[in-house]
Amino acid sequence: MYRPVGDSGVEISVIGLGGHEYLDDGKSRGFNEDRQEAVRPGYVGEGYGGEKRRELLRVAFEAGINFFDVTIDPEKEALGRNLKEVTPPYEVYVQTRPEGMGYGYDPNNEKMGNYDLLKAEVERILTLLRRDRIDFLNFPFLQSALDADPEYLDKMRYNVGELKHAGLIRFASADNFSGEQTYLAQVGAGCFDSLAMNFNFADSGARRQVLPDANQKGMAVITREVFQKGRLFTMGEEVGIEDCDLLSRVSLKWNLSVPEVTTALVGADHEVQFRNSLSVLEGLDMTDEETEVIEKLKTSPTFHTYSGEREKRFLG
Repeated sequence: MYRPVGDSGVEISVIGLGGHEYLDDGKSRGFNEDRQEAVRPGYVGEGYGGEKRRELLRVAFEAGINFFDVTIDPEKEALGRNLKEVTPPYEVYVQTRPEGMGYGYDPNNEKMGNYDLLKAEVERILTLLRRDRIDFLNFPFLQSALDADPEYLDKMRYNVGELKHAGLIRFASADNFSGEQTYLAQVGAGCFDSLAMNFNFADSGARRQVLPDANQKGMAVITREVFQKGRLFTMGEEVGIEDCDLLSRVSLKWNLSVPEVTTALVGADHEVQFRNSLSVLEGLDMTDEETEVIEKLKTSPTFHTYSGEREKRFLG
């Protein structure tokens, strides 16, 4: 099942595979091993892109998944290598971000506003990915960038246009951890083709204005943290639902039931987990029983705490 990216003629699968690999305790590698080192350009992790990842790609291709997301350098290198080892039977699209330039990794995201630095970073990433073009380049700048530089959005328009003109990127995806105000500015900038964001039934503030505005602009919406970094399963324990596979499916189906959502990224440590997520493709409509599960999860203490924190952070 696929959904369009605006009027580009490109369609991406409603489920995308994230690039995180995992430790024995279920936490993602890199960030939970040495966070500072993990976000350094040129960081090389050991053992990425092994047989488990290759098997996930095989399963993805069997299911028609054509959208993949990678963040840190070892994930980029592994995906580039793995796509040569497990050849896709159709065109695939990769989303990634410049390293050390986004979020809070660079003060006021100044490096991302510098075209020469950004172009050099894109070219470096392409070497890791072994590709000629980045399909979706994620621009994750914060509100502080806009506050510090009144011309920052103009710089983004210029950078996006030049990178596209040079054939280095196909689509530009806007992202931030600042919340609604920044997303609305990104939507209004007119140079981004998609939004990337945390979004789930406990973190749904974007439904108020951001998603409708993005839809009106013809922008794709790519969501992540569908499983709330494990909080979903804590909620389940608190309300007496211990079937983690069920919880994963219901949460993912809720996400994909939101009309403006184009693609939801899911993480998987092994093929059994991934196949469970893919099983929702058999029918995306929420059943009454699945809706009841969501409503029951909303009665958990963790839901109330987490959703309150997320709403406050997103809406400001």
